[in-house]
Amino acid sequence: MATSNVLAGARVVLPTGIVDGGRVIVEGTRIAGAFAEDAPVVDLSGHWLVPGFVDLHNHGGGGASFTSGTAEEVLRGVHTHRLHGTTTVVASTVTGEMDVLAQRAGLLSELAEQGDIAGIHFEGPFISPCRKGAHSEELLRDPDPAEVRKLIDAARGRAKMVTLATELPGGIDSVRLLAEHGVIAAIGHTDATYEQTVEAIDAGATVATHLFNAMPALGHRTPGPIAALLEDERITVELINDGTHLHPAALQLAFHHAGAGRVAFITDAMDAAGFGDGRYLLGPLEVEVSEGVARLVEGGSIAGSTLTLDRALKRAVTVDGLPVEDAVAALSANPARLLGVYDQVGSLEPGKDADLVVLDAEFTLKGVMRKGEWVVDPQLG
Repeated sequence: MATSNVLAGARVVLPTGIVDGGRVIVEGTRIAGAFAEDAPVVDLSGHWLVPGFVDLHNHGGGGASFTSGTAEEVLRGVHTHRLHGTTTVVASTVTGEMDVLAQRAGLLSELAEQGDIAGIHFEGPFISPCRKGAHSEELLRDPDPAEVRKLIDAARGRAKMVTLATELPGGIDSVRLLAEHGVIAAIGHTDATYEQTVEAIDAGATVATHLFNAMPALGHRTPGPIAALLEDERITVELINDGTHLHPAALQLAFHHAGAGRVAFITDAMDAAGFGDGRYLLGPLEVEVSEGVARLVEGGSIAGSTLTLDRALKRAVTVDGLPVEDAVAALSANPARLLGVYDQVGSLEPGKDADLVVLDAEFTLKGVMRKGEWVVDPQLG
């Protein structure tokens, strides 16, 4: 018999709305609709109960890099984010030599096959040198569809997303290739015009990689990619809600124009997330983390973040003033739908994985459950 638990008394965020004094029944690894009479009851009165977070774009944490770490180090980074509520994570790489990225894809695909990560996101090398951010310029290249295909093949069916500057030679053909293979084509680190962005969306692109960051600013005569990405209902926009990457007004602009159903909060985290200040490597580039902000040692560009998604949620509700259900959807249902795993995760519904997060009244994380097992036990907090 599978172990049953009843999580009772919390304010539960469901797809249909918020239920006060609700209960979620866990049986084994899944959410159930009924429970045994003798099932233990966990009293969560005064707390929030929300779905486990889904991170589309994450480079590491806990001192470990998804781009260069061993399998054990990658798992340490994954566990670090689980401690902060991220029960589903896509491992992102950064720009590197093609052969190195292909080898990396092999290692990460094994972890995806084991269920430790949800897949692989290749951020670079097919990005614009004009908007390279924390990527090594000498390793950048145009998005030749043959080379894009090489990375997809190396990932053995576990490639989830590729970020491209679609205005570069081969960009539109690469978008079509990705769409044909069921891989998300994300527009990012781009210097595209409005018209070029529209062309890429029509070719099959469906994500804006960290909207506003590493792309031309919104202009009234030359609106650039931001306007095209916000206005098109086919696009999900990633936002890094850490207080550094975006002004609150930019976040409100995105929610207003894209709507709550098209926003996905991401961390874009690097090794220092959940670990601390100091010097790190992001691919081949040295990064200095000071007071939680990561910047390249040479040039000072922002180099990813040290964000965890529990902090993104708390900020969204307590600082940005977003409705709780909209903030929760941006961390769970929206990215889960985009990844094609909403039938398994992303909401607290019977039959889905028992992935959930317990928050106190101030939206501070108190408990995390993944597949029916407490990663952070709220009763021990």
